[in-house]
Amino acid sequence: MACVICDNLELAYQARLSEYIEARSSAGYRVSTRLAAQKNVEMERARYELEEHQSACLSAVPVSVLLPQRELPTSLRPLAA
Repeated sequence: MACVICDNLELAYQARLSEYIEARSSAGYRVSTRLAAQKNVEMERARYELEEHQSACLSAVPVSVLLPQRELPTSLRPLAA
């Protein structure tokens, strides 16, 4: 079961990350790093929001599958008195 909020936050993070990378690689970055720094802050906020939601989201928590219990070999079973 996928969480819609997780999906939306992941998309927002990916968008902010690509904006930050674009700002870092632009020609204007050499003149002023202010825009790239602002994009970096926005990207980090989006990442933080995603991580915060995933820490509380039930669908993001990995579920371990329990294997059926095997019977003990006869040599390890307690002896009946």
